[in-house]
Amino acid sequence: MMYSNAVALNRERHSDLTISPSPKGFLFAADLLTVMIVSSEFYDVGRQFPIIFTISPDKVVQPVALLGFEEGENLFVDEDGKWTGRYIPAYLRRYPFITTDESVDGQAIVCFDEAFDGFNLEGGTALFENGEPTAKTVEIQNFLQGYLQQLQQTRAFGAMLLEKDLLREISAQANLVDGRSYGLNGMHMVDEQKFAELSDDEVAHMFRNGTLPLIYAHLLSMRNLQELVERKGTRSQVE
Repeated sequence: MMYSNAVALNRERHSDLTISPSPKGFLFAADLLTVMIVSSEFYDVGRQFPIIFTISPDKVVQPVALLGFEEGENLFVDEDGKWTGRYIPAYLRRYPFITTDESVDGQAIVCFDEAFDGFNLEGGTALFENGEPTAKTVEIQNFLQGYLQQLQQTRAFGAMLLEKDLLREISAQANLVDGRSYGLNGMHMVDEQKFAELSDDEVAHMFRNGTLPLIYAHLLSMRNLQELVERKGTRSQVE
């Protein structure tokens, strides 16, 4: 779990708070098997990661990037915390910050993980000056606000897939040259047969609202499973 102790950012309580990159890099994400993504990332994510869908018990569909084949495994973070992928998903880039479901004056409440080890290091960037947010804090707020908007659009896309019954459950298998095999269940992808059976009007509507390209990006991304298998094999040889 990435966020150990999220607290609301407060200009009075945290007037002296500074932030720097974590000395441990992306080790905070080293045990993430999947990472949430939003619709605006599909093209970048789909160039390297398989994009799959999860469905929560309350029927919320969430696209995620698949990062490994075992719980607690992220094949894109090495032992030194270096991110070895070509693209870093926004969910990871926003850490240690996050927003709550509540808002003040239409703005989401910004929180941060107190356990983050990049706070108050020498040479860090201040978050407040003279009681006012610095340019860094405004940048963080804008990023989080944009992420929330994208998340809402992504949830709408997922709801559409569920409504049209376009998702089917799949499993992913990694068979290594040394004979070991790993499998994942409970994942979902777009059912290409049902997708092909959509009416012309439905497809045209999906093209106009921007969801059609997302489906194609997802389907193409499934080719990245082979690269993931190769990464798994390389990691297993080292271990």
